[in-house]
Amino acid sequence: MAFALCAPQALGQTRPARTKLEPAVAPPASSPALQAVVDKAAQEALKKFADQQLKPEQLAITLIDLNEAGRPIEASYRGDERIYPASVVKMFFLVAAHRWMEDGKLKETEELNRALKDMIVDSSNDATGYVLDVLTGSTSGLELPPEQMKQWQHQRDAVNRYFTSLGYRNINVNQKTFCEDAYGRERFSRGPNGENRNKLTTSATARLLAEITAGRAVTPERSRQMMELMKRDFAGTSNDPDDQAHGFTGIALAPGARLWSKAGWTSTTRHDAAYVELPNKRRFVLVTFTEHQSRVRDIIPTVARVIIDELQKQ
Repeated sequence: MAFALCAPQALGQTRPARTKLEPAVAPPASSPALQAVVDKAAQEALKKFADQQLKPEQLAITLIDLNEAGRPIEASYRGDERIYPASVVKMFFLVAAHRWMEDGKLKETEELNRALKDMIVDSSNDATGYVLDVLTGSTSGLELPPEQMKQWQHQRDAVNRYFTSLGYRNINVNQKTFCEDAYGRERFSRGPNGENRNKLTTSATARLLAEITAGRAVTPERSRQMMELMKRDFAGTSNDPDDQAHGFTGIALAPGARLWSKAGWTSTTRHDAAYVELPNKRRFVLVTFTEHQSRVRDIIPTVARVIIDELQKQ
């Protein structure tokens, strides 16, 4: 019986030298004034949605102010809490895929580009599974014997190792996203109680999005390509409450603003990672995660409105 621990070549990969690392980037500075903005946004959301039983432990926010080029400033509310990210994790797979392609570890093909587009633009879980397959060579399937499962898991952890090498901590990005549930080796990898589920913090997510917007994710050209996939047109209306342009941060934006984002939602979570350019050229990254409030779609735009109002006063 074949267990399909796929060699990289079987999925269009080659075996080059080890992955190159991006240049080190100084972490954003902190600011009491910006922290006050984030704290106000959190408190106003908690107050507004108290009748929906929104609790502090169900909300996390990170804001990176990019108003001054080369001098990002960050503030957060529970920004280091590990939270199941739903489809926001796809942004990490996107960056990893571009790093692999840049290094020659992964061949850029029409099919891979189609999958990357569908993964980000449409948030396709099927496309995401394919992308993670080609990144790691660890395909889904029936259960494996212990030693083979150990090797399979080592391959699956390739994306984790990449982001660890860049200084990312307190995250886990080694699981596929599913519409229903995981089975076979995917379930064993995730753990019977979800011990090894994907986990992100709003601060780690904001860092990655800020690096993409600054052209520091892999290369400037590859960052531009990633941005093109995340560009959202929030003009007009949508009948889909989970539309990434109209159902999240975009609700809070006025005409003339510009939005790039990756949202995620499940039956228990509702998240958005957004880069916003306001009409007055103010630029910022805002990542908002909510847990156990997935049906309350106004929490994320409420946070965004408060932050926009406060930033425009500064």
